[in-house]
Amino acid sequence: MRDFGAGLGYLVQGQKWVGRHGRWFGFGLLPGLVTLVLYVGALVGLGYGADDLTAWATPFADDWTSPWQGLLRGTLTAFVFVFGLFLAVITFTAVTLLVGQPFYESLSEQVDRSEGGEVPESGLPLWRELWISARDSLKVVLRVVFFGVLLFACGFIPVVGQTVVPVLGFCVSGFFLAEELTAVALQRRRVELKDRLRMLRGRRMLTLGFGVPLTLAFLVPFVAVFLMPGAVAGATLMARELTGEARADEDGSEGEGPASSAAYGKTL
Repeated sequence: MRDFGAGLGYLVQGQKWVGRHGRWFGFGLLPGLVTLVLYVGALVGLGYGADDLTAWATPFADDWTSPWQGLLRGTLTAFVFVFGLFLAVITFTAVTLLVGQPFYESLSEQVDRSEGGEVPESGLPLWRELWISARDSLKVVLRVVFFGVLLFACGFIPVVGQTVVPVLGFCVSGFFLAEELTAVALQRRRVELKDRLRMLRGRRMLTLGFGVPLTLAFLVPFVAVFLMPGAVAGATLMARELTGEARADEDGSEGEGPASSAAYGKTL
């Protein structure tokens, strides 16, 4: 549990960091606000168009009598909207990080700079970094969807589905949320997705201590937007721990830590 507390500590430290650097907090808010406006618009459009979509998808029910036609299409309309909301929740962080790639990279670099030592740079052009972020984010989202469907099915198991499954769901969400956020700093260190996942699994409780409380906080509407800058800052601090840089700084040693990109990463 010590690692869990350390992960929570990095989350708190990140929020404190942006609190002390107000300009970077405002800077980091912009991508979240842009993404929020886009998602709200998409969900409003889905709300208005879901009826037409289900009517188009169920032409066989045109001649059904009441109440069966309304029951079928009403159920499908609700399912379409809930599914759209689910997609919005699991993709919001990934899309925000993609939209705000230059913003969050600059914020992450500033956190590294404030901690002293070398500030890693990927050396890749922006378009290449955006492509890698989009590709890795899609892979992560597909993993989340897979586990989400699996846990949804397990939710029908008596007792276990109402107790163990929700806890596992928050753990899975927290783990992948932490991966997406630490990716901002680790991609600059040229650490690939598979190596990032291995690093996070190796410090699973640290990862959950950071990601699970943040996942719970993100359930509150609009909170994700305001916590995102601090979450990126905290994830950068945690990335320094994962790569050994934080320990190297404390020991006064030079160069990269033993778990740095030289040990874990490959050329992206």
